[in-house]
Amino acid sequence: MAKVLFHVDPKKSMTEQDLPGHNRWHPDIPAEVGVKPGEDFRVECMEWTDGQIHNTDSPEDVATVDLSRAHMLSGPFAIKGAEPGDLLVVDILDIGSLEGWGYTGIFAKENGGGFLTDIFPEARKAIWDFHGIYATSRHLPGVKFAGISHPGLIGCAPSHALLEEWNKREQELVATDPHRVPPLGLLPLAENALLGTLKGAQRDRVAKEAARTIPPREHGGNVDIKNLSRGTRIYFPVYVRDALLSVGDLHFSQGDGEITFCGAIAPDGP
Repeated sequence: MAKVLFHVDPKKSMTEQDLPGHNRWHPDIPAEVGVKPGEDFRVECMEWTDGQIHNTDSPEDVATVDLSRAHMLSGPFAIKGAEPGDLLVVDILDIGSLEGWGYTGIFAKENGGGFLTDIFPEARKAIWDFHGIYATSRHLPGVKFAGISHPGLIGCAPSHALLEEWNKREQELVATDPHRVPPLGLLPLAENALLGTLKGAQRDRVAKEAARTIPPREHGGNVDIKNLSRGTRIYFPVYVRDALLSVGDLHFSQGDGEITFCGAIAPDGP
């Protein structure tokens, strides 16, 4: 069996794990674990909001979720020998669930929203129970479907130059409509930034610079590709030494995008 490179206890916050992950992108977030090219390994992941959504019938947790904590990522992982300019090949061998349930959420317009906020402005939630490849929901009686599980978010760390480019262009985008709800972009935010094992003055500096995880970018990131599942091979450009690969935001299933803001999410381990 492949070794567990990153372990999580889903009953604890990512900040409480023996080895914390991260929820921002920055090349200075250190990799405490690593592998050699060609090695198989297993990664356990937290639910993307860090366990703020619960297996209940009330959508209140969706309405009040603190999105400054998203997305919780496992890693970064040092891929030994990878250098800037290389292409990192990642094979997804398997994906499973740690807790056996997930949810579909419609986020409130004033707290993230989605593409259908004019039709569904209020928060809603459905809980899904997983039975192998199938899912059922007490909130949608009679519905049963097979999911195509995949990591919503996977990618390598940016270089300092690329990070600076991201922040510049996203600041320019937000400036075109600074009062839009939801906003056109989420700029660096030190509040609730989780940066692995960084501490002190270095952590404070990185928290102010690090990019949010919401949009996909040149490095991969929040790709949300429903067919990025078992048996998939994906290629990532390497921008820093050892690549610094991270993964999170595991989905049991998803359609073509996330029209309601989030698909069926699960605290999983690929």
